[in-house]
Amino acid sequence: MRNRLLLALGCTLLAGINATGKEPGTGSLKRNLELTIAPYMATVGIAITDLEDNSTVLVNNNHRYPMQSVYKFPLAIYILNLVDKGELKLNQVVHIKKEQLERDTWGPLARENKDVDVKLSELLRLSVSVSDNNACDILFKLAGGTRFVHQYYRDLGINGIAISATESEMHSAWSAQYNNWCQPSAMQEILRLFYEGKLLSKKSNDYLMKLMVESENSTRRIKGELPKDVVVAHKTGTSSMNEAKIIAATNDVGIITLPNGHHLAIVVYVSDYKGGVTTGENIIASVAKCAWDYYTAKK
Repeated sequence: MRNRLLLALGCTLLAGINATGKEPGTGSLKRNLELTIAPYMATVGIAITDLEDNSTVLVNNNHRYPMQSVYKFPLAIYILNLVDKGELKLNQVVHIKKEQLERDTWGPLARENKDVDVKLSELLRLSVSVSDNNACDILFKLAGGTRFVHQYYRDLGINGIAISATESEMHSAWSAQYNNWCQPSAMQEILRLFYEGKLLSKKSNDYLMKLMVESENSTRRIKGELPKDVVVAHKTGTSSMNEAKIIAATNDVGIITLPNGHHLAIVVYVSDYKGGVTTGENIIASVAKCAWDYYTAKK
């Protein structure tokens, strides 16, 4: 607790230095982010961008971080791209046989003990807002497989991301989750293109933004130390703990709306650490608070 209080004070002081003009640029923010994560024995990757003025800070970007359920956000973009092309429809009904549903996994669909009919719009909501793993894998099936989603981002010129395993495949072995990896700058670019409306129609863009704002994902990460009324559109990702008590991933990515009307794209990956999910969430919350303090103090 003492470390977190000192780090929070450091955030405030450095934000104040920037506001007075004594520390131009984002150098003070980067240094304070590095100070924030230094006490933790974890690999932490950060990307923060003001989407209006394009000021950007990257920390530990050159690492392949396991995404876990964060990848349900780029998957949703791909599915909605197919909707925009007329290949899929939001109101189409998908018939799911009970044999298709994984039981030992996260999400409401795992509790279904019968065949179910679910609209595509509801599968997207379950995958993005609730992080349902069965819904995610059904969407991958509708997409034609992970390789099509992966290639979509390669075609956009985003090379710092790999999507190669479904949720079911990720849970087959500890090492499999590392096949779905992303550098912070790559996810930041996806967030930027999404925010600018360059990937989807306005209708699809607004729909996905709504799903992310109304997310039922953990509020203890990006939103953890921010004012309660701040609008955050986000997607989390969380791994299990292995026998050595190592957590591979506690992540959150999203867009924060600032009081001045600007928007921050923020990516925080916390990887390969001990201390439980709470430790990872505290790191993410502290990083988001530092960014908030810096950009709200900026004149």
